[in-house]
Amino acid sequence: MDTYIVQFFNGISVSSIFILAALGLGITFGLMKVINMAHGEFIMVGAYVTYLLQNLFITHLDKHVFGWYFILAIPAAFIVAGLMGLILEAAVIRHLYGRPLDSILATWGVSLVLQQLARSIFGAPNVDVRSPGWLDGGLVVNQALQFPYKRLFIILLVMTCLVGVFLLLYKSTTGRRIRAVMQNRDMAASLGINTRKIDAYTFAIGSGLAGIAGCALALLGSVGSTLGSAYIVDTFMVVVLGGVGTLWGIVAGGLVIGISNTTFEFFTNTSMGKALVFMLVILFLQWKPKGLLSISSRSLDD
Repeated sequence: MDTYIVQFFNGISVSSIFILAALGLGITFGLMKVINMAHGEFIMVGAYVTYLLQNLFITHLDKHVFGWYFILAIPAAFIVAGLMGLILEAAVIRHLYGRPLDSILATWGVSLVLQQLARSIFGAPNVDVRSPGWLDGGLVVNQALQFPYKRLFIILLVMTCLVGVFLLLYKSTTGRRIRAVMQNRDMAASLGINTRKIDAYTFAIGSGLAGIAGCALALLGSVGSTLGSAYIVDTFMVVVLGGVGTLWGIVAGGLVIGISNTTFEFFTNTSMGKALVFMLVILFLQWKPKGLLSISSRSLDD
């Protein structure tokens, strides 16, 4: 029973990473209908921001305050990745609306450029991020059952981000405008909403959330230029399975894929587990192509 509980907890922790990475992608994809192949590189940016802030604390500050670096790294990763997303939207994506194939090629090219830029700045070898002391160890239930503090913190971080996105989308004026543009862009524009500005702000927020995902991933392993590439396929699967543009669909899709991944890998191996999950997602989408949840809108039904 302890083994099954540990596997379920691992599935929840993996799901939380997928949900956090897919939050920004799902919002921008649902709003702008742009497939951003560079989304994984914003995850990488957040991880490298964490690494740089760690080195800054080690070099210039007393060791007694080192544990605070990760708390500051979360908003720093959000801001840096968000600003880069804002620049990408203004420089590239804004000129490719309504041209999905061109946007895929352009953002894929941007992802390659960002990966090479990371190699040029930080070098080809991966770098390590030291977790703060208060995240070492774990919550011990019994001799065979222990929940690492790192993964518990990541789950808490994802829940906090979900609450923040929910408040933004459903309890603020900006969120109402985002949802209006998402459901019917032409009608929202006719009512005076600046849809281009909404696109830019939303893309920046989505990129910033990817930066937070990179900050969280830095706790679990080494940081390299291809960090985001390892998660981009799973992130797209979460968005498509859950339903484009729906917050709760992203949560549901992330939980299904994360728990299924760890379950299948436990009974088979890593490669076979991912293949089985991929096959099940394809079969499910044949039955329900709009995903687990979808937005009810006349504009989307036309």
